[in-house]
Amino acid sequence: MVRFKKTVLSNGIRVVSELHPSSRAVSLGVWVEVGTRDEKPGQEGLSHFIEHLVFKGTRTRTAYQIVRSLEALGGELNAYTTKEYTCYHAMVLKNHWSTAMDVLADLTSNMKISARDFKLEKGVILQEIAMAEDNHDDIIYDHLHEQIYGRHALAKPILGSVKSIALMKMSQVMEAYRENYSGRSIIVSAAGNIDHAELVTAVEHLFRSKKKTRRKTLPRRAPRWSAGRVAIEKDGEQVHCLWAFPTVSFRDRRRFESYILNAALGGGMTSRLYQAVRERKGLVYNIHSMLSTYEDSGMISIYAGAELAKVREVGEVVAREIRKIKKKGIPRSDVELFKTQVIGAILLGSDDVENRMSSLAANEMVFGRSKSPEEVVEEIRAIDEDRMNEFLQERLQPEKMAGVLLGPGVNELATWWKELEF
Repeated sequence: MVRFKKTVLSNGIRVVSELHPSSRAVSLGVWVEVGTRDEKPGQEGLSHFIEHLVFKGTRTRTAYQIVRSLEALGGELNAYTTKEYTCYHAMVLKNHWSTAMDVLADLTSNMKISARDFKLEKGVILQEIAMAEDNHDDIIYDHLHEQIYGRHALAKPILGSVKSIALMKMSQVMEAYRENYSGRSIIVSAAGNIDHAELVTAVEHLFRSKKKTRRKTLPRRAPRWSAGRVAIEKDGEQVHCLWAFPTVSFRDRRRFESYILNAALGGGMTSRLYQAVRERKGLVYNIHSMLSTYEDSGMISIYAGAELAKVREVGEVVAREIRKIKKKGIPRSDVELFKTQVIGAILLGSDDVENRMSSLAANEMVFGRSKSPEEVVEEIRAIDEDRMNEFLQERLQPEKMAGVLLGPGVNELATWWKELEF
C-alpha cells in the first residue's frame, strides 16, 4: 500500500511524503523554490554558488563530516540547481532516514563558510564554467536558451558567467541564503518506508529557526519566444545541431499531449527521427528530442550530432519529418504506441522511491497537491487521435523553430541553417 500525506508547518514549510512499506530505502529532499530565473541582474549563478558552498561546512559539521555522514552508511548525498528551484537530496536505508534528514536540514539552515572557502569554491565554479564550454553537447543548450529567451531570466545559464562569478561577493551569497531559504520557500519531500508523523516531528525540530516570510525576489514573468537561429564556430570532432519549438507549460492541462509528441519525435528508438535519420539513413549516432517545461512556458528540443558533410542532409530529413507530422498528424496506431510507451515509463518510475520523492515535490510546487501515478495514467489514457492531432495543429508551430548549430566549419552553413524551412 502506498499512502500520500501532507502537512504544512506553522513556519510555512510543506512536508509531503509517500509510504512504500516494502522498500528498504528512503529518499529525502529539501527543495528551495529559488532558481536562476529568480536572480538579480549581475548575480547570475548565485543559486548554484550557494548549492556548492553549503557543502563547505555548517555550524556543526566540517565539509568532510558532511560527506562522510551518509557515505559511511552506504547512502548518497547530492544537490542540483535548476532554473526554478534548488534541490538537496539523500538516499539511505530506512533505518538511517533521521540522520539523512538532519544532514539536509543542516545544509539548508546552518551554512558557515570562511573567506578562504568562498575564494576556493569561486575558483572551482570558474573551472566548472570552463569545463562546460568544452562540453559542446551540453553548452549548446545554454546557447539555445539565450537565443530563444533573449534578455529574459530563463536565458541565464545556471552556472552563471565568468564575470558574474568573479565579481560575486560573500555578503551577497550570505544575504541570499538567509532570505531565500525561508519557510514558505521550502518543501521537504520523502518517499520510502517512512512514517509521516515521525518525519513531521523531525522537520519541526530541525527547521525550528526558519521564518515563514517568503523571499523578496524579482517577480516571475512569462517569456516571449524568439525563433532565431545562430551558427557558432567551435573546434571539435563533430557538429552539434539543436532545434526547438515552443510547447505548453507544466501547468497546462495539455502537457501530456506534449509528452506523447516528444516520444513520437525522438523519445526512443521507435521514434520518427531516430528511425528516419539514424536507422534508414545512417547519418548520425545520436539523435533525440527532449521536453523541457517550466511553470509558464515549455519547449521541445531536437538534438543531433553529425559530421560536417552530413549536416545538411540531417537538417533536411528532420525538417521533412516535422512537416509530415504537421500535415498528416499522428495516426491512431502511433498515438496508442507512444501513449503506452509514456505510461510504461511513468509506472516503472513509480517503483523508484527517488523518482517518487521528486514527483511529490514537483507537484507540490506547481499544483499544490499530489498527483498519483494512477491519476496521471488516466489523464494520458484519455488522449485519443482527435485530441492529439488537435494539439498538433494548435501547438506544433514549425515557423517558430529556433536553433543553434555549433562546431567546426559551421560558418559555411550559416545561411542554409537560418533559412531551412520546417
